[in-house]
Amino acid sequence: MLSKTLHPSLLPWLTRLNHLLEEQRRKGIDATPAMVRDSLAGMTETLVTDIPDIAEVRDLVVDADGHAITVRAYDPAPGQRKPVCLFFHGGGHMAGSIQVYDPICRKLAEASGHLLLSVEYRRAPEHPYPAGLEDCLAVTRGLYPLLSREGYPVQRWLTLAGDSGGGALAATISALLQDDTEHRPQRQVLIYPSLDYTLEQPSLTENSHGYLLETPRIEWYLDHYFQHGEDRRAHSPLYMPMGAGMPETLVITAGLCPLRDEGLRYRDRLDQVGVPHQHVHFPDMIHAYLNLEDLVPEACEETYRCIGEFLGRMPRT
Repeated sequence: MLSKTLHPSLLPWLTRLNHLLEEQRRKGIDATPAMVRDSLAGMTETLVTDIPDIAEVRDLVVDADGHAITVRAYDPAPGQRKPVCLFFHGGGHMAGSIQVYDPICRKLAEASGHLLLSVEYRRAPEHPYPAGLEDCLAVTRGLYPLLSREGYPVQRWLTLAGDSGGGALAATISALLQDDTEHRPQRQVLIYPSLDYTLEQPSLTENSHGYLLETPRIEWYLDHYFQHGEDRRAHSPLYMPMGAGMPETLVITAGLCPLRDEGLRYRDRLDQVGVPHQHVHFPDMIHAYLNLEDLVPEACEETYRCIGEFLGRMPRT
C-alpha cells in the first residue's frame, strides 16, 4: 500500500506503473540497460512538456586524452558575463543523457541565469566505474580553458549540480577537488542524490518498493557500475573526507525516495564540519519528480525557484 503522504497527483500514475511492473515480474521479464534507458527517456519526454526557449544552446567537445566528451551549453543571456553551472544528469550511472535532460537543463539555466553545461559522460555497464567520473572530472578541470576558447565571458564562480547518480558525481568531485584552489567548485546543488553506495540507510527499506525507484533496482545499477570489487564505502561521497574547502551546498530531498536518508546524512556531515548549506525537503514527493513535472508542476516550480534563489545570491567573501 502506498503511503498516505504521497502527493495525490502521483497516485494514479504510480498505481498504473506498479501494476505494469508486477506483470513484468510475473512474466519473468528482466530489466536490461536498454530498457531502463528507454524508460527514463520516454517518461521525461512524456511528462516534461513545458520547455523554455534559451537564447543560445550548442554542443561543445572536450578532448580528454583523445577521448571526446560532449558538453551541451545553455546560455540564457549571450554576451553577458555570468557564473557557470556544470550539470551531471541522473540515471543510476546507466541511463539518462544530455538529450533526455535537455528540458530540465533549460529550466535550470532559466532559473539560475547561469551558463549551464550538461555533460555526456560515459555510462555503465559498457563503461563501468570510474569512466563516467573521470569524464566529469576532466570537464571540470578543463572548463575555463574550454569556455575561453569558445568565447564565453564568464565569472570564475562554479557550481556543480546533479540529480540522483549525477548528484553522486557532483559530490564526489567536490570532495576530490576541495583542496584544489584552481578547480574546486564554490557551490553544489544535489537533487535527491545518491551518496552512499553501501546502501545502509533506513529509507532504502522504508521506501523500498512502489515509488518508481526501488531498492532492488538500485542494487542492480550499482552491480553494473562497480564491476571490479571496488570498496563501495570508500567511493561513497557520504564517507569521503570533508573540510573547509567543500562548497556551499543545497541538498534537495524527497520524502518517499529510497535515497532520502543519504541526503539527510550528508547534510548532517556538512553541518558537523561547518560547511554552509541549505536543505529543502518535499515530504510528498518521490525520486525523479523533476522528470514527472506535468504530474506535480507546483513542486517542480518550487524546486527550480529554490535552486535559482540559492545560486542567485551574491557570493560570500
